[in-house]
Order: sequence, then C-alpha cells, then structure tokens
Amino acid sequence: MRSRQKIIDATLRLIESGGFGAASIAAVAASAGVSRQTVYSIFGSREQLVSDAVADLTRTVFDEVTGAAASMDGVVEEIVATLIAARRVVREHAVLAILAGTSDLNPLFDDGMIHRARPVVGEMLAPIRERHPDVGRSWDDIVDAALAIGLFVVLFEDPDRPDDDVAGFLTRWLTPAIKSHTPSGF
Repeated sequence: MRSRQKIIDATLRLIESGGFGAASIAAVAASAGVSRQTVYSIFGSREQLVSDAVADLTRTVFDEVTGAAASMDGVVEEIVATLIAARRVVREHAVLAILAGTSDLNPLFDDGMIHRARPVVGEMLAPIRERHPDVGRSWDDIVDAALAIGLFVVLFEDPDRPDDDVAGFLTRWLTPAIKSHTPSGF
C-alpha cells in the first residue's frame, strides 16, 4: 500500500477512535508506520492531512449518497432519498459523524439533544399555536420542521448572508409546507 493511503487510513482510524484531536502528525505517523517527515512531505501540515483524509472518505461515500435518488420519481422524492442516504452514511462512518457533530464526542449534538430540544422549540413557538389553533393536528410536524430548519439557520447558515435573504428563503420554503398542513393555510 502506498504511503499516502496508509497515512490517510491511519488518520481516519485515529479520528474514529479519539476525535480530530487524536490525529496528530506523530500519532498518524506511528499508526501508519512511516516517519513524521513522510507525513509532512506528503501533506505539508496537520490541517491539510485531516482535510485530505475527510475529503477521501467523502469521495468514497459520495456515490452511495447520490445514487440513492436514481430509482425515485420526482424532485421531492429524489431530494428526500438523497438526504436520507446522507443521514445514514454519516451515522455509519464515525469520522463523518464526528465532523457533523452527531457523535458522543460533541456534547452539543449528543444522542439526546433533539429529544431535549423538541419541548424547548415547542415552548418557543407556543404563542404561534395560541394565535393559530387550527395548526393543532400538524403541531408536532411544525415543531420538528422548525427544529431542523432552526438548527441549520442558527448554526450553519453563512454568517455573512443578510437576515433579509435568509428570511426570504425561509418564507419561500415554509409557506407551501405550512399551507399544505393546516386548514386555514396558517
């Protein structure tokens, strides 16, 4: 096996077992059975090494994720199949789970986080439910959608994107979803 691939494999194993901090140049070199100089000569820095290792893993799983939509019919079905495949792949690969924050190495996104966050989001949105009682039977779906979208907007949305642009995006996507799930169209 070539040194580059041995180093990539060792990096991924170390990240899987101990998180990104475990993938030091010295630890990777020792695990791969190469010198630290070999690691530096191929990758240049720890940051480049970790980046290349994650990119390599991502390329490995890319076809699995994108291929999930091939047998579906329609844009919504294809997007859903792709997202579900991505979710499964992240859960199956410890490095991706750590990167996505879904492993026990990230206290913000531990296994119980969504369970704990759901009632908080429900309480935050409670005044809306009081003003629009006809959302009753769809309330749990609305809370779940707000939680999922809210996590993205709060944690991952481009911080330089103007609030008006984000609000416009949310309005364009939430309006038809809410209208289709409530008698009054919300």
